[in-house]
Amino acid sequence: MSTAMDVVQLSRLQFGLTAMYHFLFVPLTLGLSILLGIMESVYVMTGKEVWRQATKFWGVLFGINFAMGVATGITMEFQFGMNWAYYSHYVGDIFGAPLAIEGLMAFFLEATFVGLFFFGWDRLSKETHLGVTWLVAIGSNLSALWILIANGWMLNPVGAHFNPDTMRMEVTDFGAIIFNIVAQEKFVHTVSAGYVTGAMFVASVSAIYLLLGKHIEIARRSMTVALSFGLASALSVVVLGDASGYTATENQRMKIASVEAMWETEPPPAAFTVFGLPNQATHRTDDALRIPWVLGLITTHSLDEKVPGITELVQRNEDHILSGLLAYSALEKLRADRNDANARAQLDQYMSDIGFALLLKQFRPDIENATDAEITKAAWGTVPDVALLFWAFRIMVGLGFFFILLFGFAFYLISIGCLLRVRWLLWVLAFALPLPWIAAESGWIVAEVGRQPWVVEGVLPTFLAVSGISTSNVLVTLFGFIGFYTALLLVDIFLMIKAIRLGPGHNVPQPRARELPAASGAE
Repeated sequence: MSTAMDVVQLSRLQFGLTAMYHFLFVPLTLGLSILLGIMESVYVMTGKEVWRQATKFWGVLFGINFAMGVATGITMEFQFGMNWAYYSHYVGDIFGAPLAIEGLMAFFLEATFVGLFFFGWDRLSKETHLGVTWLVAIGSNLSALWILIANGWMLNPVGAHFNPDTMRMEVTDFGAIIFNIVAQEKFVHTVSAGYVTGAMFVASVSAIYLLLGKHIEIARRSMTVALSFGLASALSVVVLGDASGYTATENQRMKIASVEAMWETEPPPAAFTVFGLPNQATHRTDDALRIPWVLGLITTHSLDEKVPGITELVQRNEDHILSGLLAYSALEKLRADRNDANARAQLDQYMSDIGFALLLKQFRPDIENATDAEITKAAWGTVPDVALLFWAFRIMVGLGFFFILLFGFAFYLISIGCLLRVRWLLWVLAFALPLPWIAAESGWIVAEVGRQPWVVEGVLPTFLAVSGISTSNVLVTLFGFIGFYTALLLVDIFLMIKAIRLGPGHNVPQPRARELPAASGAE
């Protein structure tokens, strides 16, 4: 069993590392694609060459990022067959459909028009090229939509059922999968975070140019667009994040309790823990600083609904395991006799909990003979890493509010023509460049670690989803990916820095550095 768990942990580590690395490129692609559309729209409306040059310059950086995103994304999909074969077999009918549609509808659309974007400037009319740019942006967002529909189903598996005759999950309502509330809220929250990332990237690079007195005309116009777009996006992230948290309260109660390190159920409305030291061994949160009522208002939008604590949810999960054992027993009978009507009726009655019974497979193969101690241990195994979730969530939320303040203050100053004189704020914008990525990766940790121990919430435990391969095979591919991705990262950094140093086209008139204080706003 230990060897199997080693394969599980290594497979999780490999997929986690490659996913987090790939997610370095996704948010910037989403944000830059929209900003390119906005800037080129201004060019078409005004006819000013400076906006054309700005679009082309940021387009080069978008192209570098897009290429790296494609290279890292393809390898992720291959891992479903390499490391997660049983997962692919068990839920492939559901999970594979959105991925296929993403490739056919979104990726090919995006990739096709990316070529036209770069090579069509002097071959297409202004209006046609603008349409191409917006199709690139639409393709980028559609890619995110279908990926998050697949991911959202893993968090809230609707529109599908288990077929005991095929021993697989099968689609019953594809519309329910597409319009899954979890998937839709994850989509709008994720793309808004991507817009913040793109806006911060443009604002930070523009701030560096302004501090150096280089490419000022393009930098200040780009800054104006980035700050206004970034402010709207940062506000959207907070609002949509609140909606996503409310939905998670209904579908992922354990994640909410773990994010708040709330071990015991409190009288409503529950307090919000601003700071604390979660201790998973003692089931306590030490040195907690709490604000009354806030958690209850955020998660339930009411004053009288309770937010269940971890201990209560573990007790509920013990009941789910016992119910799931009845379903598992019925399934075994049905496999022996397909015509056993009583077994089929019992399976239909308790099927929703069979995934909880499968958690016992960590401890023994004959789970129908599980002891009370093993059932309790399996129930406590549904608690994810509380400390990691607690701090990842607070980093994400803290940075979210920081972005609102930063974009809001900077946008106010640039709207009145003062930002370029406030050099300390330009330095803040420049050094804030990596912060959206830290927030995005923290959000990814909250979403994915918060789902453990499930690969499909309540349906398939993570440790059962892996391929039957050796630890050495996983180690070889893990180190191979680390080496390959490190090389790609170095290439990406080199190309991005080189493009930024070269800057926009030199045919745009540049004001002298002493004219910098007089410049303000976008024209």
